Amino acid sequence: MLTKEELIGFEDEVVERWKNKEIRSPVHLAGGSEEQLIGIFKDVKPGDWFFGTHRSHYHCLLKGVPREWLMNEVLKNKSIHLMSKKYKIVTSAIVGGALSIALGTAMALKMKESKNHVWAFCGDMTAEHGTFLDCVKYARRNDLPITFIVEDNFMSTDTPTQEAWGLKDSGPNVLRYTYKRKWPHYGCGIFVDFEE
Repeated sequence: MLTKEELIGFEDEVVERWKNKEIRSPVHLAGGSEEQLIGIFKDVKPGDWFFGTHRSHYHCLLKGVPREWLMNEVLKNKSIHLMSKKYKIVTSAIVGGALSIALGTAMALKMKESKNHVWAFCGDMTAEHGTFLDCVKYARRNDLPITFIVEDNFMSTDTPTQEAWGLKDSGPNVLRYTYKRKWPHYGCGIFVDFEE
């Protein structure tokens, strides 16, 4: 397992290479989360899958991706969308973009009766979106081998998450009602044939 200092050293090098214009694309850094990630990745096995976001350098290193391979990918401007079947990593710069793929991978592992697990990371703002909530609910209902990890830094870009989304629970501002539907899920119950 890498140390906190080794993780920081990697990102320090990324910063220097970015400043020297060796990297010509966006980079997102994970500084400040070293200890938490080291703790989480103690439970991640080599055969497990990792799905992450646009800031996944630390995650990849802790998953076992060689430092040289990762730096080469960063230098090829792939920092925010790292992919490797060999190392079982998938990341996406699209908000929530890897979550559904992670869910499908967990379903495949269950169907194959695999002992491997899926680890799906997202930010605190993504955790307020429907994709995340749908994935969590589906995974629970189907008892899938997946763990969702919300990386909460209290910010979405430069907007405080609490300010943007308010309470993180259903609270009194959510209404629920029931009804018996009159119409089928789609249409009005008959097929309409349009003639010329």
